[in-house]
Amino acid sequence: MAKARTTYVCTSCGYTSAKPLGRCPNCQAWNSFEEEVPAVTTAAARGGAYGGITGGRVTPLSGVGRREEPRTPSGIPELDRVLGGGLVAGGVTLIGGEPGIGKSTLLLQVADKVAAGGGTVLYVAGEESLEQIRLRADRLGVKAEIQLTRDTRAEHVAALMAEHKPALCIVDSIQTVTVEGDGAPGGVAQVRDGTALLTRAAKETGTATVLVGHVTKDGTVAGPKVMEHIVDTTVFLETVGSYRLLRSVKNRFGQAGELGVFEMRGEGLIAVENPSAAFLAERPVGVPGSVVAATIDGQRPMLLEVQALASKTPYPNARRVVVGLDARRVDVVLAVLERRLDLTLGGLDVYVNLAGGLKVPDPGLDLAIALAIYSAVVGRALPDSVAVFGEVGLAGEVRSTTGSIRRAEEARRAGYTRLIVPPGLDGHPNGVKSVEEAVAQVWGGAPASGRKPRAAAERT
Repeated sequence: MAKARTTYVCTSCGYTSAKPLGRCPNCQAWNSFEEEVPAVTTAAARGGAYGGITGGRVTPLSGVGRREEPRTPSGIPELDRVLGGGLVAGGVTLIGGEPGIGKSTLLLQVADKVAAGGGTVLYVAGEESLEQIRLRADRLGVKAEIQLTRDTRAEHVAALMAEHKPALCIVDSIQTVTVEGDGAPGGVAQVRDGTALLTRAAKETGTATVLVGHVTKDGTVAGPKVMEHIVDTTVFLETVGSYRLLRSVKNRFGQAGELGVFEMRGEGLIAVENPSAAFLAERPVGVPGSVVAATIDGQRPMLLEVQALASKTPYPNARRVVVGLDARRVDVVLAVLERRLDLTLGGLDVYVNLAGGLKVPDPGLDLAIALAIYSAVVGRALPDSVAVFGEVGLAGEVRSTTGSIRRAEEARRAGYTRLIVPPGLDGHPNGVKSVEEAVAQVWGGAPASGRKPRAAAERT
């Protein structure tokens, strides 16, 4: 008889080890290993090399029909944008985020919209009492009738879905769901088996299901990675200043990488329909070092402000401080400015910031960074009607970037009539080919020499 081999699984990331470890070598979590004993199957029970099982029926691709999955609008346009058009019947969505970021608030708002439209909503409350949910509903102004339950047994929730066939089922959270067998709630086996069981129930009943997931200290969904493979859509809610960003990282029914912007208010999460205007609302006008950049975060074009400041350094080595941008790309841009434009930066502290709190590792921000630093050093502000995007190479050339057309359209829609862009873009045949041309097109004439920028910086 074969002997069962005991393995130990990390409850944070799903890492498997032959023995318990104090610290997970994969996610660095302490005391996170749980014992897991697999079922033993003997050779006799398997019935031979292939278990005595014959092959099943196969279907050619040409014989498979086409079916468009029906969608239910959530009533929140920004959420529908991230999901690819709305909630899919039978689709399972996993939403993660920091504690208190607004996951339950957003889902209760969605439940109200769906129920008000005539759909049945089942809300599984695993972390809060029904009274707490009622208090939040009163604060958010929820008027529709929502079915609540505190039963977190996965088998019971699946039975409720089969009995009532709701249009939407919300499970808050999946770490509180238990299945029959060993293991504490939130363990690897419990989370994995509970997700699989609820997913199967959602497919059988055609119920759009949303699972709330805890996150680790690194910001990823806690539990085995297989949980993200089981569900159809994975979205994350994150904080950026006073805003909440909902980002999709996986979507079987739409395009991954979509971004939704919300603002937390007393009445709940309110969708921000024009993020570009929101992030540029406090931009100073006529100040050197401020540049409007057209960027793409995920699949969404936005206008953001790149800020730069240069000051004489009191230290032997000048400092380079970068916030919200790729620090290595900023170093490359600084080297290009010194080499190609003879801009003296050795005795200057340079600070570069992406205003608004966003972190965007977009190569298309290189040209905006270069113009912002040049503007800060020479003390000349860019015209208010200028928007910029483009990648900068080591030779000082300006290269095209992904989504150039969408960037340009977003800039035009916001009222920016002068675009400093790479060559070849439709409607802009006179695009700039180098950083020198970009400086000349913005301010006219040849770029300033190395001595003049440093003197101007020292006077400031």
